[in-house]
Amino acid sequence: MLSLAHKPSFSPARELGFALHDVARLLRTYSDQRARELGTTRAQWAVLSRLQRCEGVKQSELAEALDLAPITIGRMIDKLTAAGLVERRDDATDRRAHRLYLTEKAAPALVNLGALAEDLMGRALAGVDETTTHAMHDGLKIIKANLKNELNSGA
Repeated sequence: MLSLAHKPSFSPARELGFALHDVARLLRTYSDQRARELGTTRAQWAVLSRLQRCEGVKQSELAEALDLAPITIGRMIDKLTAAGLVERRDDATDRRAHRLYLTEKAAPALVNLGALAEDLMGRALAGVDETTTHAMHDGLKIIKANLKNELNSGA
């Protein structure tokens, strides 16, 4: 049995790791709940949002950006295409590849998802000032780059 009398102390970096994990999990759970309000999933929301930022991306590039298996992104794109929100177009330089584009039908959905994102993050960041938000974002970009470098170096 683990004794509660002795609490080990952890480095601030390690505590940050725990906090990042907990916040990411809670944010995913809350995002799942809120996405259902608009009749979508967090995963579909992520695809639409990413396409809004980089329309014309190849399906394989989108899978990599979202850290999803190609088969998983393919199924999601199938559903979004069937719903009339996304269309596949042939790639001019690679006949095996498709480029992904949002349809006009996606515009209202993206407006609603954008408003939902602002509300969701406003609630999550309540009490955090803008300067701190920028500093956290900058720090997370550095952490992300460091981790990508480690993964790419074969660590």
